[in-house]
Amino acid sequence: MIGASRRRGSIGGELFRNVLAADYIGAAYPVNRDGEPVGGVPAYKSVADVPEVVDLAVVCLPGPHVLDAAEAALASGVKAICVISSGFAEVGAEGRERQEHLLDLVRAHGGRLVGPNCLGIAVPRLGLNATFGPRPLPPGPIAFSSQSGALGLALLEKASERRLGFSSFVSIGNKADVSSNDLLEWWEDDDETELVLLYLESFGNPQKFARLARRVARRKPVLALKSGATEAGARAASSHTAALASSDTAVEALFRQAGVIRAGTLEELVDAAALLSSQPLPRGRRVGVLTNAGGLGILCADACAAAGLELPELSDETLATLQPLLPEDASLANPVDLLGSATAATFDAVIPALLEDKRLDSLIVLFVPPVVAGADEVAAAIIDAVDRADTDKPVLAVLISRGGTPAALRQEGSSVASFAYPESAARALGLAATRAEWLRRPAGTVPPRPEIDAAAAQRIIGAALDGRTEAWLDADATRGLLEAYGVPVVPERMAQTVDEAVEAAGELGLPVVLKTAAAGAHKTEQSGIALDLRDADQVRAAADRIGAPLLVQPMISGGAELLAGIVQDPVFGPLVAFGPGGVFAELIGAAAFRIAPLTDVDANELVHEGKAGRLVAGFRGAPPADAPALVDLLHRLSLLAEDLPEVAELDLNPVIALPTGCVAVDARVRLAPPALRPALKSW
Repeated sequence: MIGASRRRGSIGGELFRNVLAADYIGAAYPVNRDGEPVGGVPAYKSVADVPEVVDLAVVCLPGPHVLDAAEAALASGVKAICVISSGFAEVGAEGRERQEHLLDLVRAHGGRLVGPNCLGIAVPRLGLNATFGPRPLPPGPIAFSSQSGALGLALLEKASERRLGFSSFVSIGNKADVSSNDLLEWWEDDDETELVLLYLESFGNPQKFARLARRVARRKPVLALKSGATEAGARAASSHTAALASSDTAVEALFRQAGVIRAGTLEELVDAAALLSSQPLPRGRRVGVLTNAGGLGILCADACAAAGLELPELSDETLATLQPLLPEDASLANPVDLLGSATAATFDAVIPALLEDKRLDSLIVLFVPPVVAGADEVAAAIIDAVDRADTDKPVLAVLISRGGTPAALRQEGSSVASFAYPESAARALGLAATRAEWLRRPAGTVPPRPEIDAAAAQRIIGAALDGRTEAWLDADATRGLLEAYGVPVVPERMAQTVDEAVEAAGELGLPVVLKTAAAGAHKTEQSGIALDLRDADQVRAAADRIGAPLLVQPMISGGAELLAGIVQDPVFGPLVAFGPGGVFAELIGAAAFRIAPLTDVDANELVHEGKAGRLVAGFRGAPPADAPALVDLLHRLSLLAEDLPEVAELDLNPVIALPTGCVAVDARVRLAPPALRPALKSW
């Protein structure tokens, strides 16, 4: 411990005393300038004076002194350095330079670095608490990485209240070297770890994170809390696709594709960890709710609906079993209301019947103490009933009492997961159901590359940019780019005059659509479009109003209007969008995104899920659209986005989805030289 101090209250002094208090199974050596003992342990003036080879050096010194201390430790054979000290990249250019020198130094000696600017590391089963947290962590199956020391402390405090145990905790701070990716790879094969928690503020290498998280999540739950906006928030939203891609869109897409369960709050993260570390996964989203207070049951039902859970009717067999057990006024709907007269024996009798019901995948039990029953006895009855039922369904309990959660429900290894409020239980169960669904989801594969004309596409982009910092493709270039990638586009003619527009309409066949051909124009907002023109006079009048240059297209009707597009995120790379289209695309805001490259599963989810999926399936009597054609379209856009990073934004809105095939009837493409992304960590 370099910087260990005799002075109580100093970070170095308290951190070393934390190591001693946790009863570390190895040897701990304080190192300070004067060689003064700390906590009764003999100290050394330098790591070089320590009589053994040191495995880990923890540095607690002012930032400017860290480099010399780290160099001395590395020269003595230390291979692992944890720098608690601040004063690095988080403070500006001078700190960034200091951090780069520190990393170069560690790398030159073949070592690894945690931090700087971090809370420390802990491995409870070894009794190692090299953090300045207030108390040692209990051992258990949860591994936790935090990019924020303060939030890490807050979560550890909340977790200890819930009796959650940890296999390891790493505060990665500025993550100059060791990152969440490194830890995921370590925890994947760590037999002590059964569940991974991550608090993230940024991604050093999101592509590697996606690969690792997807692999780890197949074996162990990965729960994440992500804060902070990416640089994507500063992107100019020039197209519908970009406007719909908020700064958080890429994170959502990344987590969904990788199987990472995202919590919205610190409370949700702890609640989900408590549930996933103690209960089996639900087979589906069907929940039974049992309560002795009708209002509490209604609140729980509302919370379940908000979490995407369902409350089905109970089976006839269950109703027949429950009827003789309950008063005549009790409600046998779902939620099942036992009334305020229910005792511990009532809960004990009813719970097994609900767990037997094949229509239910999980059970939430709610209790408020009336005069006739106490929380402790009801808690014991719930646990006894669940143990007796020997169920593989998750059981969650919310017992609201003056003394807090009964001790029986807080015991390690309890067969029931306890929560403070119905809403907390419902949200945690919703996240568990999401994980179960992802595990049932096939991994998916990226389809074979179709035939495209990449050379033609590159020529179009090169000619349009030609040294510019931005360019909107004109109609001919847009069409050429899309056709090069096999994207189906509507036939069209360019017209420079009113007479040419009338002639083009005759060639294409009435009715037609007339629109401005100005590059990058929002046609509806600028009144630059006229639909369903049925004779030459209507075409002439519309052409006169809109003004040249003009595009003339045949009127296509009878299909669903959808939006498909791509946008380049400066951190995560290309995103593919799909959702309801037309003039209300941004107002509806229901587009979904995935990070390219799309697998077959990704593309099918985009086409079949959400509001777009309802349109594709045939909304309000409309015939179903050609889903395979839409899937193929998305794969082609995904490929275009990966091949051509200069395509900053691409809108196909609307794409008319027909019973046979689909066709893009309007397209806008903005080009820009690829943004210089932050250097990706390759280790």
